[in-house]
This record gives sequence, C-alpha cells and structure tokens, in this order.
Amino acid sequence: MPDMTDRTVLITGASRGIGAAAARAFAAKGANVALLSRSTGAIADLAGEIGKTALAIPCDVANWTEMARAVDATVEAFGTLDVIIGNAGIIEPIGPLAEVDVDGWSSVIDVNVKGIFHGLRAALPVMEAQGGGTIITISSGAAHRALPGWSAYCTSKAAAKMLTEAAHAEHGERLRVMGLSPGTVATQMQREIKASGVGPVAQLEWEDHIPPEWVADALVWMCGPDADDLRGTEVSLRDESIRKRIGLA
Repeated sequence: MPDMTDRTVLITGASRGIGAAAARAFAAKGANVALLSRSTGAIADLAGEIGKTALAIPCDVANWTEMARAVDATVEAFGTLDVIIGNAGIIEPIGPLAEVDVDGWSSVIDVNVKGIFHGLRAALPVMEAQGGGTIITISSGAAHRALPGWSAYCTSKAAAKMLTEAAHAEHGERLRVMGLSPGTVATQMQREIKASGVGPVAQLEWEDHIPPEWVADALVWMCGPDADDLRGTEVSLRDESIRKRIGLA
C-alpha cells in the first residue's frame, strides 16, 4: 500500500459504506481526507473520529455550485487536491421502465452522472495546475449490461464509466484516471436491492457480498505506482489476479 502522508483525498458519498471505509483507510495511511455527503451529521461524526486531518463538507454532488465550493474548500484547507474518489451513488427507484417514478429516475441520473461530471469538472483544472493527481470513479457491472428494474442505475453507471474514459482520453498523459468495479458490497444499497426483490442481486444473501473495507483497500492501492499499468482502465475486484495484487483474500 502506498504512503499517503500529506496527500489530500476528496471522497464523495463519504457518510457510510464504501465512502466511510475509504476515508478511514486513506487517513490510516497518512492522508488528509475531505468528506462530502448530504448526510451532515454522519460526516461530522466521521471527521471527529478521524481527527484534524479530516474535513466534513456538506455537499449535494448533483449541485454544481456545491461541488465546486467543496473542491475550493478542500484546497483552501489542505493546500492540494491529490485524489478524488467519485463514490456517491443511489439506486432507487427500482422498477419496470413502464411504471418507474419519473422524478426518482431523474434523481438517479442527477447524482450518479451529474455528480461524477461535477467532480471531474471541479477537480481537473486544480490537478492540471498542480501537475498531477488521481481520479477514481466507483463503477459497477451494471455499467456493462442491462438488468430488469435497474434502468436508471444501469444507464447512470454506463454514463459514469464513459465520463471517466473521456477524462482519461483528455488528461491521461498527465493524470491517473481509473474506474473501480467492486462487485456487490455489503452496504445499505444491498439492503435496498434485497428489499425490492427485483433481479438476481436481490436473491443474494448478506454474506455473499464483500466488505466495504476490501474496496477501501483497493482504492488506496490504486493510488500507488503498483497500479500504474491500470491507468485508463476499469479495475474489477471480481478479477482474482487483481485481488492477489492488492493483497485481498
């Protein structure tokens, strides 16, 4: 695992699940962590747990102004922005295309697609000006195939994957840009999927999912030189060879 001492990592969706686990993992390696979420109490508690190297920033990633201000606040507090983790995401509403709630469907696009775009748009000029940086988007197998009832989520993840590839196409010579597809992870999203009863993922049991700490370790590892050959790609934790490289069971 790379030493992250004095490097600054901005994490969206940091209040729970993958985001909170990533915040703890990066902080444990010496990083400053900017914690973004709409859940203000949860990120305040997490920042208090981590200590002075953590900054809680209430932010709706679907709102461009809030995202831009969050990046500015991060740089003002810590001096740099070395890593941005585009993790914030929602899956509900789950339901048939012919019946799904229209406003809810649009909200998934706002968070999962516009949220990634806003993060890229705010971070790229900062990273280019400082001469480097790492961008990682949390992807999904849903980016590659349609699943019944998941039209909003699949569409949004496919779009987020393409945004990440566009960032690599434009900035890959100077910045490290990658996606991470973790598979199914034991987070609140899996509880929502289970409750819906829709599709094959809803049939899985809790113990079938990997812990969010595995994803956090993968994210830290991807920020180091051992992952340089993966720049511009989508890293899959379903790949046994990748898990071995990271040191995951």
